[in-house]
Amino acid sequence: MSNSIDELAEGGRGIKLMWQIADELSYTRTLDGRNCLWLSKSYEVEGRNRSQNIKNASILDGLMNVLNTWDWQKKTQQEQELHESCVQHISLQVNTDVNALSRVLEWFEQLKDLSIPNEVWWKLQLALAEGFTNAVRHAHKNLPVETPVQLEIMVFNGWLELKILDCGPCFDFDAKLKEIIAADRKPCFDLEVLNHACLMPSRPKTLEVSQFIVAR
Repeated sequence: MSNSIDELAEGGRGIKLMWQIADELSYTRTLDGRNCLWLSKSYEVEGRNRSQNIKNASILDGLMNVLNTWDWQKKTQQEQELHESCVQHISLQVNTDVNALSRVLEWFEQLKDLSIPNEVWWKLQLALAEGFTNAVRHAHKNLPVETPVQLEIMVFNGWLELKILDCGPCFDFDAKLKEIIAADRKPCFDLEVLNHACLMPSRPKTLEVSQFIVAR
């Protein structure tokens, strides 16, 4: 694998890797004019399997939708309840600089003592690095280095969420993802290759900046 971050892979490899890792993945425009890459991942906790986690999350989503429809609670109250159920919530803002990836990975180390399975922890680390580097290299291309990238991770009991907010122009993420899936009928190839190349997962190890060659 090349050590140059400038030698970008073709075909949207960054998006494809994040799609392989995530249970849910989206890239939407926020009300304040930023883009939000959102990724969620469920995992087993204390004997409860992944399907039960997803089922319980779906039931909760359904109940919240009913409450939204009936307007029994305001959105701020619902958000407060969600935050109260959060095991850990961390955030970071950095400049648009690929060299800041080292700081981003150090920030991520705060989660290493939580009861997140090693494989899930490593995959989230990978998705974070891919998403951040995409924001720097593509969303913020030609923007001043002072342009901020906002990072946020929320860990719950059995699932976690990652948000990466950039200040770039609108990007048709869904269309690009469909193009990638249609062009590649082996969706697990890239992630398997990277697993072997990096000799991961292993929680005590931290991914090196040079291991990431990212493209949208």
